[in-house]
Amino acid sequence: MARTKEFDPDAVLQRAMDLFWERGYEATSMADLVEHLGIGRASLYGTFGSKHDLYLAAMRRYLQGSEAGFVTALAQPGPALPAVRAFVESWVTEALTDSKRRGCLVVNAAVELSPRDPEVARQVDVSWSVVETALVGSLIRAQAQGELAADRTPQEIARFLLVVMQGMRVIARAAPEAGRLQDAARLALAVLD
Repeated sequence: MARTKEFDPDAVLQRAMDLFWERGYEATSMADLVEHLGIGRASLYGTFGSKHDLYLAAMRRYLQGSEAGFVTALAQPGPALPAVRAFVESWVTEALTDSKRRGCLVVNAAVELSPRDPEVARQVDVSWSVVETALVGSLIRAQAQGELAADRTPQEIARFLLVVMQGMRVIARAAPEAGRLQDAARLALAVLD
């Protein structure tokens, strides 16, 4: 008969995500995970697999939480451009209020692991594609509603905003200076005018 788990896998995954987010993959050892999560190494391996498997699961959890909110916000009925502006500005606000300077787990993974880890690179690409697709949808809607000039290309604008927003996350992690991020967001949003 199988033993009942003496811990909540969902809560453990959340704590693992937080640790990876704060320290990164390489700087988080299995010993760190065992200590931080409060479960034995065998239980950790038995439930989540390897450290790499746990990291990928933590990334998926992060993506599910972050993507659901902004996809919903960008898909709301009504004027589309205010939602796009609010979305970009929310990244500045999040960056400036991140007291731990953790940045974005996806950006952190892209910088730390994507060049040599195809599975992480795939998750990063999927995440950025979700952001881009949500922005494209909003911008197409903005054109249809007369908020965005018909000669503008929604996909190009979405890609530009995505790149600027990801760059803001990198800057915010290294040196979160409000003026730098706010100026970048203001100029990036000028592309919508």
